[in-house]
Amino acid sequence: MQKPLPLSVCMISGAEASRIGRALESVAGWAAEIIVVLNADVSDGTEKLAKERGAKVFREPWKGFIGQKNSVTEKAAQPWLLNVDADESVSPELALEIARVVEGSPAAHAAYEFPRCTFYCGRWIRHGDWYPDRVLRLWRRGGAHWTGEEPHARLQVSGRIGRLQADLLHFTSETIAQHVQKIIPYSDGFLRHNLAEGRAPSWFDFVVRPFWRFVRAYFLRLGFLDGWQGYYIAWLNAFSAATRYARLRELQPAPPNDHERLARH
Repeated sequence: MQKPLPLSVCMISGAEASRIGRALESVAGWAAEIIVVLNADVSDGTEKLAKERGAKVFREPWKGFIGQKNSVTEKAAQPWLLNVDADESVSPELALEIARVVEGSPAAHAAYEFPRCTFYCGRWIRHGDWYPDRVLRLWRRGGAHWTGEEPHARLQVSGRIGRLQADLLHFTSETIAQHVQKIIPYSDGFLRHNLAEGRAPSWFDFVVRPFWRFVRAYFLRLGFLDGWQGYYIAWLNAFSAATRYARLRELQPAPPNDHERLARH
């Protein structure tokens, strides 16, 4: 790529000085614009590091993932937008695919998705429920906006969606303990949605769904080829499913007979 592409890289960030550098370096030099919306209270040097790599930095109070992502999107000036997280990196192969899309006249689709490959506990995960893990991150300016249920933001696109083949690289630095701790906050959106719908979990949800999650990830999607990490991820996904439905059941009103029985004790 001889000249910067007509593309704005959009990032949101908290205190990410320890890992945002890789993400910025993977797009510096070929993207015409890099914009970072940084949480207002960050003081770990993330802002200085981002500016040194050519990013425009805006400090804003935290508005949630959806609010922050829409805020950085509104600041973009280029015809195409690319969302990258602080713990990700655009591979050279993906950069070349993106260049072919944004330099095409006209592009065939309004937005594009591509696979994301995660480095977890010392290994690239290329099977199971974590791969190809397609993410929708490249779109025409004005043709999409972020929506969803916190903390899971998703891009809603007006128009056709195409697919690229190269990987976005995901460098999760979390320990297993940190990963397990995320199960509770990440299930809150599921609870809010199902409680609003008045849905109560069944024994099928408790027993079959978690078991199926493990079988699908480990056997049908070949998670066993990813070593002990693939085995653990399959069980973690099953446990996450069981936890979501158990929390939903916990929040259901107790039947009248249960209230009477508890009162007698």
